[in-house]
Amino acid sequence: MGRIYFYKLTVDDGGAPCLRDGVLSLAICKPMIRTRAELGDLIFGFAADSLHDDNRLIYIARVTGKVSNGDYYTDPRFTQRADCIYAKRRDEFRWRTGALYHGPRHRTRDLGQHPTYRRAHVLLSDDFRYFGANGSADYKSRYPLIKDAVEHLGQGHRVYHNESLRTQLQTFKQQVWSEVRRKVVGEQATGPRRGACHRNRACGVLGGADGL
Repeated sequence: MGRIYFYKLTVDDGGAPCLRDGVLSLAICKPMIRTRAELGDLIFGFAADSLHDDNRLIYIARVTGKVSNGDYYTDPRFTQRADCIYAKRRDEFRWRTGALYHGPRHRTRDLGQHPTYRRAHVLLSDDFRYFGANGSADYKSRYPLIKDAVEHLGQGHRVYHNESLRTQLQTFKQQVWSEVRRKVVGEQATGPRRGACHRNRACGVLGGADGL
């Protein structure tokens, strides 16, 4: 059974996640999630206090595709996506002049060190629900373990093996899919801010019995 990742977004401006043509992508920041997540894994994005102090749900996505080795930035299928912010020049990736997000100084965090670019993985999903600013914190009354986990999510990365919490997250996802048919329900919270880093405040991972 796949892993479940959840984290708090401090920025929701169309960069991470990025939505276009019915596909949600995670290409910038969240390097640990982008590197480790595989097909079938679930990702929950909740708002950090600085974005919405109720920690509302921003999106849920099931990973249905993964592009590695920096191929996202050279494949013409993705060049028009707003998060395709790097271009390859000979054997080196460089920030695209005029890109809406990040800047040259974020390259190593997003892609890893030249020449291996070990972080140059992009997650794709065509099976998601994005709520953005229209997200709700109603889950807190129905799923107390999720409420507690999200509210106490601090700095750094943690790995969970709490099956009760995992079950609540799976049930929450199923509830959302049964109640919401549209992939995109609301608008992003803000417009693009070039140079802003889309670092997640924190993230957690729920794996199987063997962990990561």
